[in-house]
Amino acid sequence: MERADLRADCANCFGLCCVALPFAASSDFALTKDAGQPCPNLSQDFRCGIHSRLRERGFTGCTVYDCFGAGQKTSQVTFGGRDWRADPATASAMFAAFPVQRQLHELLWYLADAQTPAVGEPLRTELAQAYAETEALTGLDAPALRALDVAAHRAKVNVLLTRAGELARAAVRPKPKDRRGADLIGARLRDADLRGVNLRGAYLIGADLRGADLRRAELIGADLRGADLRGADLSEAVYLTQFQVNAARGDRATRLPATLDRPAHWTD
Repeated sequence: MERADLRADCANCFGLCCVALPFAASSDFALTKDAGQPCPNLSQDFRCGIHSRLRERGFTGCTVYDCFGAGQKTSQVTFGGRDWRADPATASAMFAAFPVQRQLHELLWYLADAQTPAVGEPLRTELAQAYAETEALTGLDAPALRALDVAAHRAKVNVLLTRAGELARAAVRPKPKDRRGADLIGARLRDADLRGVNLRGAYLIGADLRGADLRRAELIGADLRGADLRGADLSEAVYLTQFQVNAARGDRATRLPATLDRPAHWTD
């Protein structure tokens, strides 16, 4: 599936992640900001005034975040290019629509991933239908997006994603290991054979995954903050996102799916 529309295009967004979303002072953010309040670093042209210095200024969370293309979709399609500064009347509706749009775009990413030959080939027709239905929802107007029961739609799609993930994992490990939601914080998994392991929602914060083989491992919802992926093979990881990769540590030897970019902050 084409992923271009599922990648953030900040040049065509009205800085929605910098305004619509709240964040609290922590190791990820240098200050606390309420939802709907513009970040003080947001410039008049909707660009970040400290973009090249975010990490050194205490805004690591900003370098990790990914909207899956929901920012430009909300700005340019849902609101037809009307920005919240020039048209203040749109602000509250835009800020409410953006998080819903972001959830729908995240589902589109997973559904696109599931339609690769290595994952859900036997379910291709069902997956394509679910993709089309979800994509149609992203075209709703602002009031309809706000009223959408996105949780119910996610639950429906998740059933299909789960089946596709099971097929992908079974192809490399007849009896796949199930570590869903496992507490693997700081775990020593260097050079581990994790092919086909179900790591849905697993806590891998700060885990040592250097040289680990994660091909066909299912990683939807896995927390990879600070995980050491240097030399790891994630080239065929299932449901891996840019958000997760950005939150981890890696190097040139880390193998990623072709659909993802190597983060600028990774070491050589």
